[in-house]
Amino acid sequence: MLSEKMTKALNEQVAFELYSGYIYWSMAGWCADRGLNGAANWMMMQAGEELFHAHKMNAYVIERGGRAKMLKIDEPRFEWGSLLEVFQNALEHERSVTSRINNLVDLAVAERDHASTTFLQWYVTEQVEEESNAENIINQLKLIGNDGRGLLMIDRELATRTFTWPAPAADAT
Repeated sequence: MLSEKMTKALNEQVAFELYSGYIYWSMAGWCADRGLNGAANWMMMQAGEELFHAHKMNAYVIERGGRAKMLKIDEPRFEWGSLLEVFQNALEHERSVTSRINNLVDLAVAERDHASTTFLQWYVTEQVEEESNAENIINQLKLIGNDGRGLLMIDRELATRTFTWPAPAADAT
């Protein structure tokens, strides 16, 4: 059974994961509006991952006897000056997610909630990948600079990203 404090913190993180999806949808719209359809695809796949993260955590709250609550989600930013700025904002956001996940782990440890500590390790590992992906793209965009041909090449690469909802989550609550 989850404590009230842990349930509240996890519900807040579910809302933040949904907000993350909103951010990436917004970024996808910005990219598509500028003809960067590969980048728009990358952002839509990222949005899908964020929704999966929310689903996984929400299902965990229910599984552990907590009350899942859908909290308010703020409107995301929708304007950026460049694709580099979009990905820099994405990295900044992922770093805030990492901080929030770390705080959840700290809470689970403080409450001696071993099940939640173990559950949250998946998110800790996931955040390493999330930050690394954004950093790699930022580094490539910095190398490209204002070269339109380079931007087209990276846009084509970003178009290849896929995301498939993992099967076990589809069976979860």
